[in-house]
Amino acid sequence: MNKSSTTFKGLVLGAVMALSGGLSAAPATAAVVGVEPELQKWTFAGIFGKYDSNQLQRGFQVFQEVCSSCHGARLMSFRNLSEEGGPLFSEDQVKTLAAEYIILDPELAEGERAATPADNWPNPFETERDARASNNGALPPDFSVLAKARGVSQKFPFWALNYFTGYQEGGADYIYNLLVNYTDAPHDVEVPDGQSWNAYLGGTLAMGPPLFEGIVDYEGDSVPETVEQYAADISAFMMWMAEPHLASRKSMGFRTIIFLLVLAGMMYLVKRKIWSNVAH
Repeated sequence: MNKSSTTFKGLVLGAVMALSGGLSAAPATAAVVGVEPELQKWTFAGIFGKYDSNQLQRGFQVFQEVCSSCHGARLMSFRNLSEEGGPLFSEDQVKTLAAEYIILDPELAEGERAATPADNWPNPFETERDARASNNGALPPDFSVLAKARGVSQKFPFWALNYFTGYQEGGADYIYNLLVNYTDAPHDVEVPDGQSWNAYLGGTLAMGPPLFEGIVDYEGDSVPETVEQYAADISAFMMWMAEPHLASRKSMGFRTIIFLLVLAGMMYLVKRKIWSNVAH
C-alpha cells in the first residue's frame, strides 16, 4: 500500500471519528438492570433525528401535573418552552404559564413575585430538608440533566457500535423502562416500608409508581392515555431538557463531516500533485 493511499484512509478515518464524537455522546452512568431494557423508537434518534414538538408538549404536561410536585428543573427557564427545537409553546402561552408560579425575590418588600419567562422553573421545596421530609428521607433528583446522567447497560460489541449509529437515547430509554416496570416483588424478596419494587432496576427505590392510566388528560382522543404513552412522553421531554440543542448539534456535526471529507480529498489530490514527479 503506497503512502498517499494510507494518508487518505487515515484522514477519512479521522473525519469519521470526528463525526461520531460530534453526533454521539455517551451517558454518564449506565444502569445495572434486572430485566433487559426495551429500546424505544424515538423521533430524535439517529444522525438526522429531531424532537417532536407535540410529544414534548405532552411530556411537559406530564411533568407539570405529575412530576413537578417532587422534582425540580432548575436549569430550565420558562422561555425555553417557546424556543426552536423544543415544545414550541407560543410566547403568550409561556407568559401565562409563568404568571401562575410564584418566585422568591428577597429584593422586593413582599419577598416574592409572579414568575416571568426569564425565570427558571421553581423548585417544589425550599430546602433539601423539606424535600427529604416529604419523600420518606429520599431526595428527589432534579430533572434538568437527568436524561444525560443515566443510560441503559449494553454488552460488547453493541455499545461500541453506538459511535457509528449515533445512538444517544440511553437516558430516555432508561427513564422509560424505569417508569413502566413497577411490578410486584418476587415472592422471596421483602420490600422495606416506603420502598417500591422495580423490575427494571432489579431492586427497590423510594419513589412509588407515579403513572397510572388516565392520570393525565391529553387534549383530543388521538393519543392513548396509558402508562406507556405517559412514560414515552415524559422521557422525551426530559431528554430535551437535558439536551435542548440536540438537533442543531447533529446538523453542525453532519456539516462538519462533509467539510472534513472534502478537505481530506483535496489534501490527497494536492499531495498527489506535489509528489507526482518525484522518484520514490
